[in-house]
Amino acid sequence: MTDATTRPPTAAVNDLSIGVLMLDTHFRRLPGDIGNGRTWRFPVQFRVVRGADPAAIVHGRPEEFLQPFIAAAQDLIACGVRGITTSCGFLALLQKELCAALPVPVATSSLLQAPLIEAMLPAGQQVGILTFAAEALSAQHLAAVGVRPDTPIAGLPPDTLFRSVYGNRGGVSDFAELEREAVAAAQALVHRHPNVGAILCECTNLPPHSAAIAAATGRPVFDIIGFVEWFGHAISPPGFR
Repeated sequence: MTDATTRPPTAAVNDLSIGVLMLDTHFRRLPGDIGNGRTWRFPVQFRVVRGADPAAIVHGRPEEFLQPFIAAAQDLIACGVRGITTSCGFLALLQKELCAALPVPVATSSLLQAPLIEAMLPAGQQVGILTFAAEALSAQHLAAVGVRPDTPIAGLPPDTLFRSVYGNRGGVSDFAELEREAVAAAQALVHRHPNVGAILCECTNLPPHSAAIAAATGRPVFDIIGFVEWFGHAISPPGFR
């Protein structure tokens, strides 16, 4: 006979597939962004890691926030989520550490898709990475999630509205201007590297513009939203009977 002291713990919320570890940001998140609840076709749960703002993670030392990220993930798992992702592709640096610390699958970064994408491309083509800040995306980030070191990379220029808004430095989320800048950066990537056969968006703020990027470049575009939908599908597969 079980009693209150021997019963296994139960989740606080049921039927949650994915928990999202959020950076500490203050900008508006558009539909299609990982942090907008309207983006998702299944229930997700969010936790903000206080102090982990874009400057600290993109240009700083994300490993200094490992324990707060672990604690936030554990809280999400206690609520019932069965997989963890994050709101910043630069957290690829913590992929192995979070997997080692947590009892559920972890997908820190869209960059994890790169080897799979390259396996699907025609001979002679490569995946190209479109990132928030090319100067900050290092060989260590790529190695942490198995991305080839010679992978072409392009970023948003530092003086763009995109970098200002999503870097938490202010500015109005003007969708048309943000999309123009994202498309221009993608076009520059394929212009410099014509052998890029697919574009992989590192930044979780880029998915609202994935359709426009695909239309402008003629390449398939992979992003965090499609990745997490695939991840969530595996955690809670649909029934067909």
